[in-house]
Amino acid sequence: MEVFWERGYEGASIADLTEAMGITAPSLYGAFTSKAELYREALDLYQRTHGSAGVPALVEEPTARGFMARVLEEASRAFVDPRHPHGCMVSTAVLNCATENQPVARHVAGLRDASLERLRARFQRAIAEGELPSTTDAEGLARFYGAVIQGMSVQARDGASEEALRKIAALSLVCFPRG
Repeated sequence: MEVFWERGYEGASIADLTEAMGITAPSLYGAFTSKAELYREALDLYQRTHGSAGVPALVEEPTARGFMARVLEEASRAFVDPRHPHGCMVSTAVLNCATENQPVARHVAGLRDASLERLRARFQRAIAEGELPSTTDAEGLARFYGAVIQGMSVQARDGASEEALRKIAALSLVCFPRG
């Protein structure tokens, strides 16, 4: 997972992966059938561990604004955690790739779409409960905050500090609609 996270799908060679896993190339292919399948498994592991940080907030935070503030706060910290590569493995994954890797790119785009859908659903619930004005564009709001999170991920990869990411988060919350 960390090799893919650090180097990306195309940047991670079979030699890099087998070295990190302590296995031979035939063993890798025997276990996963392909580099693409190993990548899907690595993405699944990422989403069950590092990528699941916002899930508790979805259940635990009573307001949509509180949920969004917590997700952004946690992202600010997680994206620069020195124990692993910076940024979000999904946000920055396979944005450009060779034609033969398009199926992998579509898979990752689907994961990003699923994250946007969770945001949209939370904002729609806030509209239905009267927390947000009925005129709120839940889709647009989800895409806006998805873009903020993805941008924070890219900036973390480029060396932004936790403090810099927290400033982005705080400024983006100024745009959050009031009920």
